[in-house]
Amino acid sequence: MRDLLRFWPDIRPRAWRYAVSILLALFSTGIGFLIPVLTGRAVDGPIADHDYRRLVLIALLVVAVGFAESLAQLIRRMITAGMTADWEVLWRRRLFSHLQRLDITHHDEWDSGQMLSRATNDLTQLRRFTAFGLPFLVITPCLVVLGGVILSFIQPVFVVLLVLMSLPTMAGVAWFNSRYKIAARAAQDTMGEVSTSVEESVQGIRVLLAFGRSPWAAQRFRLIVERLRGHELEKVRLDAWLFGAIMLLPQLALVAFAAVGAWGVVTGWATLGQTVAAITLMMYLRMPIEMFGFLLADALMAATAATRYWELMDLEPRITDPKAAEAAAVTSAAASSSDPATGVLEFDRVVFQHEDAETPLLAGVDLRIAPGETLALVGTTGTGKTAMTALVPRLFDVTEGAVRVDGHDVRDLALADLRSRMGVAFEEPILFSASVKENVAMGTQSVDGGTAIDENGVWEALEIAQAADFVRALPDGLDTEVGEQGLSLSGGQRQRIALARAVAGRPRFLVLDDPLSAVDVDTEDRVQNRLRTVLAETTALIVAHRPSTAALADRVAVMDDGRILAVGGHEELLGTSAVYRTLMGVKV
Repeated sequence: MRDLLRFWPDIRPRAWRYAVSILLALFSTGIGFLIPVLTGRAVDGPIADHDYRRLVLIALLVVAVGFAESLAQLIRRMITAGMTADWEVLWRRRLFSHLQRLDITHHDEWDSGQMLSRATNDLTQLRRFTAFGLPFLVITPCLVVLGGVILSFIQPVFVVLLVLMSLPTMAGVAWFNSRYKIAARAAQDTMGEVSTSVEESVQGIRVLLAFGRSPWAAQRFRLIVERLRGHELEKVRLDAWLFGAIMLLPQLALVAFAAVGAWGVVTGWATLGQTVAAITLMMYLRMPIEMFGFLLADALMAATAATRYWELMDLEPRITDPKAAEAAAVTSAAASSSDPATGVLEFDRVVFQHEDAETPLLAGVDLRIAPGETLALVGTTGTGKTAMTALVPRLFDVTEGAVRVDGHDVRDLALADLRSRMGVAFEEPILFSASVKENVAMGTQSVDGGTAIDENGVWEALEIAQAADFVRALPDGLDTEVGEQGLSLSGGQRQRIALARAVAGRPRFLVLDDPLSAVDVDTEDRVQNRLRTVLAETTALIVAHRPSTAALADRVAVMDDGRILAVGGHEELLGTSAVYRTLMGVKV
């Protein structure tokens, strides 16, 4: 339950309103206890005396109690609904913002479905608990105590029966609590696996259909769902045991109240009205007592949801901003365009190794790219080319050495400042469920989050990427929604929009990881002709697999096994490097 208490700072500003809603819940339920008292008074008074005027008065009081109960419930719901919805929005926004701050390593370690289930199912569970479960979990013991106090005034013997009924209930709750937590955690974790499986199947639907592997995916999903079913059935079995016991005890209590009350009436130590009042009050207590099992299960699921939420929130980003003062000083120093280091990109003895890897991916890379220069990286798969492109915007941090932009170690720059200088396009283009215009303009975000590009600027970027013609042919042009990950477009179209996004802001540094791998040769040639105008004004690092892309660069660095074997011009390396000739498919 400690993880639930961690939400207190969010609840505290509205704690008084929340307390009012709990008091209203207590009032709306507790005021109903007056009805058994009034019923007992009616039996011993007006009914026994045939005083119908007093009976009408008591009936009007019962109506007034019912009206007050309904009004209190209405006010409580109006207060609670908006408040708990606001908390859910706050927690969901906080989680989303935290996910944006986490580095790539954390996202690689976690299944996306587990993150998704925490942001959706778990937070919905927490909202339901704060709106209904927690208030009634708090007031249920209060109602039992209140019922006991009223019974003590009616006839103390009935209090003894109520206490005897409560003892086995508490023992059952302790047994239930220890087992239900395990089942609830297993069910909610498996729900995350369900989300992951659905997401993978939707994203990979083309592969599944092309290979005829839909039955395999369905079987894989069925096994996960069967495990979820098993965990849910375990929860149901535990629920059924507790609910059955809790529902049986009030029934036994009613029988005991009736028997003891009848004996009291016969022997003279209790009146008929007292017995009727006690039995009626027990019927009123029956509902909160029977609900207690449900409320306890709800509390345990909420506690599990809170634990899962904080598991994600407690992850510390490994890549963070430097201290504010240091970042401000470096940013200020880097702002001067007269600085001779402006536009310089350097790799200084860079070593990079993933935490779970045995050998480094990059081993002592030294490289300097001058302002306005374009350098292409070539090499076989796994030589570290993509790793180098990821180090520039600090998607990862170097293990040893340093990467410098504008003469400053990237670790000394605020992340927003560093990345505002970058334009990046990856081999696997990622587009968002937004319009073409929004996807392209995303590449012009400034440090403060603003967008400094108009529609003409978007069209200019699309012209450079040779995407303007097909965008004009789309149903709504720039305003066409491209769908999730841009799957409504071809691979080449997605790559060109991603390239347009990278060049839209005319960044100081351009990092391109084989951005035209899915584009035909003719289109690639036209893109490269337009791209030269951008490359002349920026410092660019390009991963190249085609001779035409390598020829676009001022210099080419040949990589092998995490090291740079040779650096030179395209034509120069064709004459001096056998490895480069092999990579470019040139025979001597």
